[in-house]
Amino acid sequence: MHVVIIGGGIIGATLAHRLGEAGVRVTVIEGGPGATPASFGWINASFYLNDDHFVLRSAGLDAWKRLGGHVTWSGCLCWEETGDAFDAQRDRLSTMGYNVEEVDAQGFAALEPNIKAPERALRFAQEGVAAPAQVVEALLSGVRRITGVHVKGIATSGDTVTGVETAQGLIPADRVVVAAGTGSPSILSTVGVELPMLERPGLMLRTAPVRPLMQHILVTPGQEVRQDAQGHIWAPTAANHQSDDTEEITTRPDLLADAALVRLQSMLPDHPLVWDRVMLAARPVPQDGLPVIGACGPAGLFAAVMHSGVTLAAITAELLAPQVMNATLSNAQSALAAPFTPDRFQSG
Repeated sequence: MHVVIIGGGIIGATLAHRLGEAGVRVTVIEGGPGATPASFGWINASFYLNDDHFVLRSAGLDAWKRLGGHVTWSGCLCWEETGDAFDAQRDRLSTMGYNVEEVDAQGFAALEPNIKAPERALRFAQEGVAAPAQVVEALLSGVRRITGVHVKGIATSGDTVTGVETAQGLIPADRVVVAAGTGSPSILSTVGVELPMLERPGLMLRTAPVRPLMQHILVTPGQEVRQDAQGHIWAPTAANHQSDDTEEITTRPDLLADAALVRLQSMLPDHPLVWDRVMLAARPVPQDGLPVIGACGPAGLFAAVMHSGVTLAAITAELLAPQVMNATLSNAQSALAAPFTPDRFQSG
């Protein structure tokens, strides 16, 4: 069996890795960098849209742990909400079985001595962070990759996939997986599959390296922030990045980076910061905000499109690889996947 995966971001890479481990011949086609290099890299289930989404994201954390490596399980400290909203978030997550610990200012200071302590924060010790670009390279080691090639559409014979059409010709395949982020709808439309998407551009700021200043992912009322192993501090230029619904960025990226840096500097007043990079990415968000995972259209075609891909990459690979290989999902896997199939968008 030959599987072509369109998209070499975190979703395509994790699926390619899993299929390759199962002995499947895989080719990954990468048209461009996509959203992965500009991802914040936070792996969590504390942000979710509904109960099914929470369950899937929680399973996503477990799937990364089964995959092994790649993730630093640093935990998260969150004080985005205050007052009654803080209590509601704590109680809701606790009721759903999530590992939630409330810490006071003294406890926070012991965990993050360089950050001004809030009166209280929520600690999600089970959450982690990945360096998405590096993870992709590690997962695609040994996988055949075609880069910089534009995919024109899906080739079929009757109602069965036969390959991928490129400007340079047909690449034959027994199965095709579309994991091309915001480029997915146009590819899928060539075989009549509908995938409406939201416009969700995002800018990510990275500072020049500084000495280690923080251990956790920090979710503050005005900024999400983390520090990587090389000392770079990463932060979205939009406050409350997880729920950011901006459809168009019209302000200059350098000005947005400057404003975000001011917020960062207020958190670390004794440590001068400068930003060295700001990255624009189009986040792949299906119309209802929820992931798309599963078979669609002609036999042999599958889609995997979502935000956040970093949180969901490992569980998506676990749910989709058996389908691609014509294996039967377990009852638990079927229950996880059922709310997120592409069928929900098909009008015919």
